[in-house]
Amino acid sequence: MKIKIPRIKSFRGPKRRFTALGAFFLVSVLLLAGAPASFAQPPIGKGSLLTLDDCIRIALRINPQVAAAGSTALAAQSRIGEAEAAYYPQVGWQTDYTHFSTSTAGFASGSFSSTTQSGLTRGRLTTTQDNFQTGPSVTQNIYDFGKTASQVGVAAFNSRASRRDFENVSLGIVLTVKTAYYGVLDAQSSLDAAMKVVSQAQAHLKQAQGFFEVGTAPKIDVINAEATLSNAQLSLIKAQNAVQIAWQNLNNAMGVPDAPPFRIVNTLAYAPYPVTFEEALKKAYANRPDLKAAAARVKSSEQSLRLAGTGYYPDISGSAGYTWSGDRLPLDHGWNAGATLTVPIFSGFLTKKQVDEANANLNVAKDNEETLRQQIYLQNRQAYLNLKQAESSIATAQVGLRQAQENLDLANGRYAAGVGSNIEVTDALTTFSNAQTAYISALYSFKTAQADLENAMGIK
Repeated sequence: MKIKIPRIKSFRGPKRRFTALGAFFLVSVLLLAGAPASFAQPPIGKGSLLTLDDCIRIALRINPQVAAAGSTALAAQSRIGEAEAAYYPQVGWQTDYTHFSTSTAGFASGSFSSTTQSGLTRGRLTTTQDNFQTGPSVTQNIYDFGKTASQVGVAAFNSRASRRDFENVSLGIVLTVKTAYYGVLDAQSSLDAAMKVVSQAQAHLKQAQGFFEVGTAPKIDVINAEATLSNAQLSLIKAQNAVQIAWQNLNNAMGVPDAPPFRIVNTLAYAPYPVTFEEALKKAYANRPDLKAAAARVKSSEQSLRLAGTGYYPDISGSAGYTWSGDRLPLDHGWNAGATLTVPIFSGFLTKKQVDEANANLNVAKDNEETLRQQIYLQNRQAYLNLKQAESSIATAQVGLRQAQENLDLANGRYAAGVGSNIEVTDALTTFSNAQTAYISALYSFKTAQADLENAMGIK
């Protein structure tokens, strides 16, 4: 199951870019956040029957962790456009108003002109002037020796890494749902087993009471049977509580903590999982989104190193404008145009230190990628070995359960015939209970080990 984030296509015109961005965000919000509550369909219907794939689909659509990771990816995608903005002209409109007032020593009685007014106050000459200026201006980057291109490259590779992070979060959610789903089946099977033990203990207590009433069994047999039943009932209570907790874990894994009661398909059964360790490792290196994110961050660090190096080179930009100015209407007006060459001469070794930092960050990104590759190898190795161990345990636990059932039947038969003891029945019942638990646990371990291996391979 794959979750995709749509890409923003690059357009020549800013108007078309704005339209694409608006449509992109609208579709993404609807996909990630779901429809408004007023017309949204409930994710789970009361009493519905869900498969594992159904639960995974609900989690990938509803779980807030997935939505948060998707929004983070959208933010990273938007930063590409932010970097690309340097390719476009920067247009603005500037308006200035300035009021001048000067005071000098003088003896004139006062005079006024079109641009100044003067007055004699206490032997000093005060002159004031107002100036108004307004007009549009435009600046355009002409050539910056790859600075803008490197900034766009950094943003693009960071966006790619963020998209892979989104996929990795989704992969983790899938594992959580699988584990919780199998946890419900494990808890439910354990509850059924506990109920079966209680039923067996009740039957034995009834038998012991009957033998005691007719005088063929001592009172201690009844007491022991009552104690065995009490222990079985305590285990049943724990199993019932475990089922409720398991259901809540599944609801939370899907992102629907208040889901109404529903049912799930029982898939807690053994089926061979034919994959070799070499195949699993090959798939992991090809599929793992976190490894792809690490590779993208290496590329981003390479672009950052290139960007830092552009600090040694000059920038060339052009500007133009049209201005109306003056102190009264009609205003004087005219246009201006020019180009600017900015050459870095000395910046206190800033560029060199930025290059050193970028180079160190690149080495960190490469080392992190290699570390992750080693971790992926370890995860796949451990998951594969756990899967094989669980697979072997199922056959052994199955044999043990069959033997425990036969032993319990024999103990009950011997006790009913008067040739067996109460202790035999109690021991056989305990052995049967443990064997059931071991078999269910082996099935659960196999399923969770399979889920862990799929997660290690990067398979949803």
